[in-house]
Amino acid sequence: MLAKVKSSALRGIEAQIVEIEVDIASGLPATTIVGLPDTAVKESRDRVKTAIRNSGFDYPVRKVVVNLAPANVRKEGASFDLPFALGILSATGQIEKNSPSNFTFPDKLSVDEKGHLLVPGEVRRKNLDDFIFLGELSLDGTLKKVNGILPVALEARKRGISGIVIPQSNANEAAIVEGLEIVPVKSLHEVAQFLKDEFVPDIPSCNRDEIFARNRLYDIDFSEVIGQEHAKRGLEVAAAGGHNILLIGPPGSGKTMLAKRFPTIIPDMTFEEAIETTKIHSAAGFLHPEQALVCARPFRSPHHMISDAGLIGGGNFPKPGEISLAHNGVLFLDEFPEFRRSALEALRQPLEDGCVTISRASGSITLPARFMLVAAMNPCPCVYYTDPKKECKCTPNQIQKYISRISGPLLDRIDIHIEVPPVKDIISKEANAEPSANVRDRANKSRKIQQERFEKENFFCNADMQTKHIKKYCQIGDQALELLKLAMSEFGMSARAYHRILKVARTIADLAQSENIEAEHISEAIQYRALDRTAQ
Repeated sequence: MLAKVKSSALRGIEAQIVEIEVDIASGLPATTIVGLPDTAVKESRDRVKTAIRNSGFDYPVRKVVVNLAPANVRKEGASFDLPFALGILSATGQIEKNSPSNFTFPDKLSVDEKGHLLVPGEVRRKNLDDFIFLGELSLDGTLKKVNGILPVALEARKRGISGIVIPQSNANEAAIVEGLEIVPVKSLHEVAQFLKDEFVPDIPSCNRDEIFARNRLYDIDFSEVIGQEHAKRGLEVAAAGGHNILLIGPPGSGKTMLAKRFPTIIPDMTFEEAIETTKIHSAAGFLHPEQALVCARPFRSPHHMISDAGLIGGGNFPKPGEISLAHNGVLFLDEFPEFRRSALEALRQPLEDGCVTISRASGSITLPARFMLVAAMNPCPCVYYTDPKKECKCTPNQIQKYISRISGPLLDRIDIHIEVPPVKDIISKEANAEPSANVRDRANKSRKIQQERFEKENFFCNADMQTKHIKKYCQIGDQALELLKLAMSEFGMSARAYHRILKVARTIADLAQSENIEAEHISEAIQYRALDRTAQ
């Protein structure tokens, strides 16, 4: 007796349809699982056997072979428990592969204008092939939450599959996908009842506008930062143009406070960005059961002792790292020079390409990693170099050696470097703090200009411009050109720094609603290259 049930496996953050084939034949009682299963999948035979019996069904005392096809794709996790159990029940005839839906033939028939028979409703038979099944089984037959439901739901809709049967705790996440029948269930018994038309699931409602309005709220605000007007302006420019930024200052100057409030001034997420971000968090298992979408910009702040794989992504089964979890949001690296050199250097390619490719012997996967980098560092090893009240004990050589922990190519990929001095007078400046909503509104207007400008390109913000785009969209006048030449000569800036200045100047001009890049825009952009200026 053979039965087939559809399920899905994750490869990175993308779903791949997996067919669970269950064959029951004569022989000594044993259950064999093949098809590159990991330990969690192999252990499912004991969970499934107990769950089937505790749900009121019989587990066959015969030889059971389970194949997970395609056999060359590694399978991991406990989400195959439910389809495995359904394959057993179907192969033993305890549930039917095709069960008739409840249908009452109408008393009266009608025809359309062409004489075709009109029947209110269709005689439809539920088929195991119409659904994808996912869920981890408890020993009592109840279903537990699994990861990666959103990618599976999107793949099911793309493949034309009617619906997915999932644990109740994953219902809100799956309900985001339109055009797909979502069947949330609490136990194996309810799944069997559903297939027999004896159970009607409670389908969750999904109002996208309401979800966005409820989840876009932040607990913190830019107005809580007192003083630091120069740093605030730099962060506004970074938010408007999608630029990376480095904050340099002694302890207590407010670097971390500024960084944590940076997501509150970044332009609002679109629905497409929310779907991309939610897919990553769903695959990584970071979605709360009540959370349907990640609507607020992610903010990830890993410790400086993080491993390369933890930051970039990887493992035997490649998983998203911090840079992918920060996709469409902010990656904050505090104590920037204290991170491993290899981890920092691995950031260079994702900062340029907006994605990261992880290669293993079994293959490679590409994960999205389009994030805004906010880094913070002390100005010197003793941390008091720019503090007017405390004396720095470091020699110029020690300061240069400390800064050189960050390679030149990586620094060149950070558009804005800002010095953050200690705040002298907090009380008198408190009333002038501007809320995040006002700053975000200006950033939104600037982004709208950029989207219209790059409508025919494959990107939508100034930070993503390549050399050919800079030549096209960042034309400057003679006065601005002379100012830029002088800065390049005086501070010994690299060609990449030259392009970064032009991109930042383009954003400053957009914030000023100016079509042309003027000399004052170039001048302000040069001020945001603090390390280039202090290195001389």
